Amino acid sequence: MKNIFQLIHCFIFAMLITQGTVKAQPLIKVKKKDIRADVQMVTDAGTFIIRLSDSTPVHRDNFIKLIKSKFYEGIAFHRVISGFMIQAGDEKSRENADSTKFLKDYTLPAEFRTSLYHKKGVIAAARWGDDINPQKNSSGVQFYIVQGRIHNDFTLDSTETHRLKGRKLPLAHREVYKKTGGSPHLDQNYTIFGELLSGYDVLDKIAQTPTSGKAGGDKPLATIRITQTSMVKRKSS
Repeated sequence: MKNIFQLIHCFIFAMLITQGTVKAQPLIKVKKKDIRADVQMVTDAGTFIIRLSDSTPVHRDNFIKLIKSKFYEGIAFHRVISGFMIQAGDEKSRENADSTKFLKDYTLPAEFRTSLYHKKGVIAAARWGDDINPQKNSSGVQFYIVQGRIHNDFTLDSTETHRLKGRKLPLAHREVYKKTGGSPHLDQNYTIFGELLSGYDVLDKIAQTPTSGKAGGDKPLATIRITQTSMVKRKSS
């Protein structure tokens, strides 16, 4: 149990965002065809295809603008915790980063939805901690993709008691956490705005890369960058 709470502490640390001048998101129009499209994100480790959620339209549209503006191209996954999540969006992670050209961070209002939960493969917004951000507003640019771990009834019961303050997880969600894994203690605390359609092998590959450990900010020892992003037509199922 001690290791579980150490992992939780690491994640809270991981979600702290470097403060900067607040600026508006990219001035790019989101078109209807964008909402009906998926996101392709190519990395040094492989390619993700991401389906954005219409249930969180503010975050969806913000992410589309960032993708279309090529904001993430050249940015690295700067914090990785195996069995938990991979995080990106920090402009300082660019090669030869020029701080005078940073978009900096801005916030978005939380969009918590009971239908969305932290199963493996979901993409969600990082944010400042509760002590300085009681509204749980999201970072406008930093995101994480959940790898998580497989749970059992004991760990899920413990999460409900100690992390969710007695709130019960829906039975359907519990089954997913037991079968494919995730990070249930984050539910209704961070805004989820999409999930992977493909690239779970890429997620695992990035999550397993050696890092500096907690003392070094969980930074990957080998840089893994996002190299290309685009909106792509959805494949018919």
